[in-house]
Amino acid sequence: MNDASAWQKITAANPDHSTWYIERFRAMAASGADLVGEARFIDAMVPRGARILDAGCGPGRHGGYLAQAGHDVVGVDVDPVLIAAAEEDFPGPTWLVGDLAELDLPTRGITEGFDAILCAGNVMAFLAPSTRREVLRRMAAHLKPEGRAAIGFGAGRGYEFSDFLDDARAGGLEPDLLLSTWDLRPLEKGSGFLVAVLRRA
Repeated sequence: MNDASAWQKITAANPDHSTWYIERFRAMAASGADLVGEARFIDAMVPRGARILDAGCGPGRHGGYLAQAGHDVVGVDVDPVLIAAAEEDFPGPTWLVGDLAELDLPTRGITEGFDAILCAGNVMAFLAPSTRREVLRRMAAHLKPEGRAAIGFGAGRGYEFSDFLDDARAGGLEPDLLLSTWDLRPLEKGSGFLVAVLRRA
C-alpha cells in the first residue's frame, strides 16, 4: 500500500471536493474559458492517431480534446468520481481508475506503449513524496522507445524543480526540453512553473 497522495487526503477530509472540482471546470468550459492548452501542446508533439496516456486525467478535458483530435487516448486517475465525470462528459477514450504509483496497464489489457504521456494539473505536486520516483519510473516503462512525457507543475508546492529532475533521471527519464509554460516560454531562473518534456534514458 502506497502513502496517500495529497488529493486522496483532501477528498477523504471533504467527500464533496471532487464534485466541486468537476462543476468548477464545467462552469469554466461553459463560459468559454480555454482549458486545453496542455492538450494542444501534446497534439503538436505527435502525429495523427498517436497513442496518448493522460496520467492523472481528472475529469477528462485534456484526454477528451485529444481523442476528438483523432488520437487513441487512455486516461488514468486515482479518483473514481473524476473518472465517472470523464466517462460522462468525454466518451471515447478509455478511462481507468488507478494509482499512478501502481500503473501497470498491460495487466489491464493495454499492452501497447504510448507515443506521449501528458501529466498536467500539478499532478506531480499532489503525489505523496514517497511515490514520486516510482510514478516517473512507471511512466517511463509505458512510453514507446521514441515516446516523450510532458509533465507540468507549479513552484511553491513542496516539490523543487531540481528535485523533480533528479527523480526523473532516477526513474529513467531525461529532459529534452524545459519550459516555463505550456505556450512554449523558456524556463528561466525564478520561473513559477515548469513544463518538462522528457524521453526515456
